[in-house]
Amino acid sequence: MRSYRGRFAPSPTGPLHRGSLAAALASWLDTRAHSGKWLIRIEDIDPPREQRGIAQEHIALLARFGMTSDEPVLYQSTRTSAYQGALQQLLAAGRTYRCDCPRGRRKAQSPDASLAPYPGTCRTRQVRSTAATRLLVPPGVVGFTDRACGWFAQSVEQSVGDFVIQRIDGLWAYQLAVVVDDAFQEVTDVVRGADLLDNTPRQMMLQQALGLPTPRYLHLPLVRDACGRKLSKQTQALAIDVQNLLAELEHAWAHLGFEPTGARGLEAFQRQAISAWRRRWCEREFAEPASLPAQGPA
Repeated sequence: MRSYRGRFAPSPTGPLHRGSLAAALASWLDTRAHSGKWLIRIEDIDPPREQRGIAQEHIALLARFGMTSDEPVLYQSTRTSAYQGALQQLLAAGRTYRCDCPRGRRKAQSPDASLAPYPGTCRTRQVRSTAATRLLVPPGVVGFTDRACGWFAQSVEQSVGDFVIQRIDGLWAYQLAVVVDDAFQEVTDVVRGADLLDNTPRQMMLQQALGLPTPRYLHLPLVRDACGRKLSKQTQALAIDVQNLLAELEHAWAHLGFEPTGARGLEAFQRQAISAWRRRWCEREFAEPASLPAQGPA
């Protein structure tokens, strides 16, 4: 069995907020409860949305909470050649095609283009202009056992369709980058918010196509605001109160479904939280993570 390796991978698009802190804490606790290594990866592959200096602020603030990377921080902006290599591998296997469909055409094809699967318009077209690259998605269901949610299965073809792995502006799509880097960093366990649960079958499909291992997954409830919206930069989530670090940790801990520790210091909080996390999440057996469709191109 591989040694446990977990990770937290924030995007430097705004200050760390309570939702991010809860995700970081859950990942860190799961790693420590398994006596593993915890890694920080900065997902800086979308320069138009990023804020200067925010990545360093994230790393410094996490350190104040006692969460530091056990290996050098990985910046996705340095990984272009790895993503290009993965793209070439998929291209050689006949798993990609170029697509120049504008958003306007997508909206004309569906009243809700954000929810409708891509219909494969460019599969048989000869696209010569600047274009995005999509993964050719085979039929079949991709399923896995999530440590929190249980069995989850999805037909990526019917729910999403052929999805983008390199954007029309040349930037790398999240789905490709996260798969390549999880494998590069030998991540065995991914702990993250439940909003990414339905992204996992796409990532598993890419893992299969690239011959990469599939981690175990644990998707946890999101932190929401008073209106029920997910805390995010888009909803103007408040930044962490750096004057009350222990209180912020207790808030994140409560969101993760635990009673207050009553700890008076950071080290005491960590000891109690690791012990409680181990009892809840580690002292049980889980099924193998993946079940993939047999049909379709490899």
